[in-house]
Amino acid sequence: MPTIRLMHAKLHRVRVTDANVDYIGSITIDSELLSQVGILPLEEVDVVNLNNGQRWSTYALPGIKGSREICPNGGAALLCKKDDLLIIYAYEHHDRTKILSEGHIARVLVADENNNCQEFIVQRLIPRGLEVELQSYSDTMTVI
Repeated sequence: MPTIRLMHAKLHRVRVTDANVDYIGSITIDSELLSQVGILPLEEVDVVNLNNGQRWSTYALPGIKGSREICPNGGAALLCKKDDLLIIYAYEHHDRTKILSEGHIARVLVADENNNCQEFIVQRLIPRGLEVELQSYSDTMTVI
């Protein structure tokens, strides 16, 4: 069965709080932010730096809950600096047929300048026969 890769979690416009070149790799992210969108510790993530266009893949490490920490480590620390804005994506592989019959949900946290949740968006793929419809809505109940 053909599989497809779909975004399931996104941290949008999070601000770099530190960059640690001396760590062995990864990106440290406040564990509360990770759980809000459903990114697991050690899960592979793609990162885009909105300030310079750099892109890289790494894995997520949970930071201190409530710290609002976003800290690229190792070589990735050379691709950004404190206060740069990042987009962090996580993906899942799914059976295409299952998505066409059951749909899919992605969670997006849009951060404010202090990495607090400014807006929480739920994106759904709704099955419509052999196609899907994308629905997005803000979930104000989830905003912290």
